Amino acid sequence: MNAAGSVQDTGARTLGNPLGNPLADALLALRLFAIAPRQLGGLCLRAAGPARGLLVERLQALLPSEAPLRRLPAHIDDERLLGGIDMAASLALGRSVRQTGLLEEVAGGVVLVPMAERLRPDLAGRLAQAMDASSGTSFGLLLFDDGVTAEEAPPVALAERVAFRIDLSPIRTLEIEESDHREALPIEAVEPGDSAALTALAGTAMALGVDSVRALLLALAAARAHAALEGRRELSEADLQLAARLVLAPRATRVPQNDQEEGTEPDDETPPPDQEPASDSDAGVDDAGDATPPEDSVLEAALAAIPPDLLARLAQGAMQRKGHGSGGGQRAKSKLRGRPLGARPGMPGGGARLALIDTLRAAVPWQPLRRRERGDSDSRALIIRKFDLHIRRFEERALAVTIFCVDASGSAAMARLGEAKGAVELMLAQAYVTRSEVALIAFRGAGAELLLPPTRSLTRARRALAQLPGGGGTPLAAGIVAARRLAASIASRGATPFLVFLTDGSANIAADGTPGRTRARDDATAAASGVAADGNAALVVDIAPRPRPEAEALARAMRARYLPLPLADAAGLQRAVEAARPSRQMS
Repeated sequence: MNAAGSVQDTGARTLGNPLGNPLADALLALRLFAIAPRQLGGLCLRAAGPARGLLVERLQALLPSEAPLRRLPAHIDDERLLGGIDMAASLALGRSVRQTGLLEEVAGGVVLVPMAERLRPDLAGRLAQAMDASSGTSFGLLLFDDGVTAEEAPPVALAERVAFRIDLSPIRTLEIEESDHREALPIEAVEPGDSAALTALAGTAMALGVDSVRALLLALAAARAHAALEGRRELSEADLQLAARLVLAPRATRVPQNDQEEGTEPDDETPPPDQEPASDSDAGVDDAGDATPPEDSVLEAALAAIPPDLLARLAQGAMQRKGHGSGGGQRAKSKLRGRPLGARPGMPGGGARLALIDTLRAAVPWQPLRRRERGDSDSRALIIRKFDLHIRRFEERALAVTIFCVDASGSAAMARLGEAKGAVELMLAQAYVTRSEVALIAFRGAGAELLLPPTRSLTRARRALAQLPGGGGTPLAAGIVAARRLAASIASRGATPFLVFLTDGSANIAADGTPGRTRARDDATAAASGVAADGNAALVVDIAPRPRPEAEALARAMRARYLPLPLADAAGLQRAVEAARPSRQMS
């Protein structure tokens, strides 16, 4: 079966398959969205590939012919998005001419959002506000999530307003089994359901840690749309299970505890004196298992839809997403370069450049009034006032510098330095993509030494790392102080330092170079507290054969993340550093 023929009126029920087929789920979600676009909001599709293009084609076929599809440009301004002054027409006619915005043009249709994980917060807020408005300009969203890691995700404001989140990365073929469907009913023809159905959805949401009421409403809308697709006017258990699987399961933040065994009463074969024995028909119902509470079956469907690796991450509490995952440093406003932002009123000068188009947009609507004030209504000259002036703005991501501070003492020094060398080379290979630099400090003997100043040059790094010293005592305090000094120097240049300490936490050389474990430990703790006082993000990687309390205590003193990684290789260390790197913004 070819790909084109595989998508004709496919409903692709996957309730019998616990994990389902992502392509079948996506096609089914498209059909449900086409039935109730206003209630369901849209879809979020993660991972690129041929399946994405197929789904866009299918969406065009499902929507009415008059429903438009528009792609959202990455750097769209407010006038193009929401509507504003048509500058060319206004200047030509000498009067204000309004142009329609993209959201007006797409009313009743769908907005395609490429690279949704990188969408600007202000743009996401305007889209969310427009979706909530009841002005007749309703539209759906198709979010394309091209994020590589779990931290890279579309803005929460938009992800909460679309019902379906589907990961297309497991898809290996576009072949899919077809299933014919009758004409769907309108969603308004389906009753919202009784209290038992609503209780089942609400109980499932609570068990999965889905606290948003919006998600619960989306799940109910999905259940009603599925019933309408099947030609039913009342909700069934299958509708609730599908809603839990496609809407609630992707939003799960915890795994519910299995407490069904608690409070269960043993079955007594002898009925109470005042109760008649169950009839044969009733007994048959019990044996068939039809008396299972609906909320249990709905929860089971949602749990079965969660992949096993996701369950493991949920159980470990590792589902907290960051706002922006990236390898870059802090974001700061700039006047000269960077990613363009919306212009704002202001005077050019001091590095700020005039935003000509925005200045003209601000001035054009006032021209008739200003000409009458001058008594020259026939003039075509453009009258600009000071408060019309706008200046350009940019957002520039600061340079990120990862400082490796490696314990090079003792018999295991060569292995540790080998891991650090490999991690440095792997990170430098991505330096131009992530706009980052790498530095290396090794501490051994009586002090610490800067072996590799901040650099993006892989050749320079390999030359510096070719012969690394090893052995001797463990001056941990000296290594931390050297890392703090380098971080302060980096921060003074406007870059963002990130400190990574590879150590087992033990120390036997004090800050002044004299031996003594007690004093060395105290000096190291004091230096670690200084890292916390500086406010620099840090990671302590415990490279001991077994996790040691000294390294964990050092991380607490730094207010840093602690990562026991005794068997890490270079690639594992590089992945751990990238995952632990914070993403911060600076206005």
